[in-house]
Amino acid sequence: MNLNDTIVAISTPPGRGGLGVVRLSGANATSVADRILRFPREHVWQPWTVSLAELPDEGGNTVDQVVVTFFGRPRSYTAEDVVELACHGSPVVLRYCLERAMAHGARLAEPGEFTLRAYLNGRIDLPQAEAVRDLIEATTLYQARVAAQQIEGAVSRRIAPAKEQLLELISLLEAGIDFAEDDISVAPAAEILRRLEPIEQAVARLAASFAFGKLVHTGFTLAIVGEPNVGKSSLFNRLLEQDRAIVTDIPGTTRDLVSEAATIRGIPVKLVDTAGIRAAEGLVETMGIERSFQAMADADLTLVVVDLSAERQDGELIARAKSHGRSLVVGNKSDLAPRAAVPEAAIAVSALTGAGIDRLREAIFDAISPGGDAGQEAGFITSLRHEQLLRESLTYLGKAREAVAAGIPHEMLLLDLYAALRPIDAITGATTADDILNRIFATFCIGK
Repeated sequence: MNLNDTIVAISTPPGRGGLGVVRLSGANATSVADRILRFPREHVWQPWTVSLAELPDEGGNTVDQVVVTFFGRPRSYTAEDVVELACHGSPVVLRYCLERAMAHGARLAEPGEFTLRAYLNGRIDLPQAEAVRDLIEATTLYQARVAAQQIEGAVSRRIAPAKEQLLELISLLEAGIDFAEDDISVAPAAEILRRLEPIEQAVARLAASFAFGKLVHTGFTLAIVGEPNVGKSSLFNRLLEQDRAIVTDIPGTTRDLVSEAATIRGIPVKLVDTAGIRAAEGLVETMGIERSFQAMADADLTLVVVDLSAERQDGELIARAKSHGRSLVVGNKSDLAPRAAVPEAAIAVSALTGAGIDRLREAIFDAISPGGDAGQEAGFITSLRHEQLLRESLTYLGKAREAVAAGIPHEMLLLDLYAALRPIDAITGATTADDILNRIFATFCIGK
């Protein structure tokens, strides 16, 4: 991949539409566009302007009228000259425009190369680049909003203070070593530990935020289990807000798993309706009940539905669900007169009238994401790569703290601190030796 090439690609999804965009980026973007377009009058490329032009074939016949937008470097997405050609959304026209650009000096862009150039040219950092992908792949508005915050630098802003404090500590120890002959005192152990503590806490909090960020990014699975005729399918339809599962008064109507995608508080959720759990009647129902238990074991959260109007409740099923992991007890048919005691923690709802459903949604959200989205404004991580790198940094920060307590020389302590810095650099971008030197001489008045 030659990053000095002028690259071109179709930036809109495959298929037919009202518009399709062909994007050029690189030093020769405007000259390539000049060769393949025909402007009605003499054209001067001015950044942030829009012009009308024709896309002719080799014989000079007009193939399409296009709207040409020019973004001058360094204020474009890639920090290079960028030209966007908005054609009519015919695959034939878009492909022809692409081929003409390639025939006149542009190279077909590799996957993600426009964003790669934005990163390499300092337009965005790595978390912002990864957030671009997340925004494109978002399936809910909440996911899109989180990705947009990360594109604006939410993750980078949150990790920046910890990195700054770590660099200051490294600079302090480096200065103490480099200028030891000048009797400049090195920070005592208590001072180093005082500086390490907030760094560890900040990195640990950000790593822990992945528990919620993972939910936002990938969603979770919710299994609905219970005895026959307690209203599992009705509750499934109510949470889904459409009639997907068959609902009848006949016990054992649901024989197999029924699953659909939904959202709760903007987080994707896979709802799974299961067969009623009872003493099976026949091979098919037995297999369905076995799948119900399997779905309960595989789910991130299980809703055990009980009938508030029934004379007895299945305490054994409630205990089994609890043993598998996170679960909630839902008392359905709250619109009918209660006939039996249910667990105090049961959430009373009516799948028929919708009463209590909003409260159930909140309980599901609270159960699956302890602490909720309180960290949303401060920025949380949604990338497994980021979480693993932060955990690695925490490991070396812990080793550095142990080294200080053991009285290890600062030269050896610095090895752990640099090892803790490297994973953070893998998120935010590399720290150079000049960065460390600049901090040393900015912090200490050496007078030499």
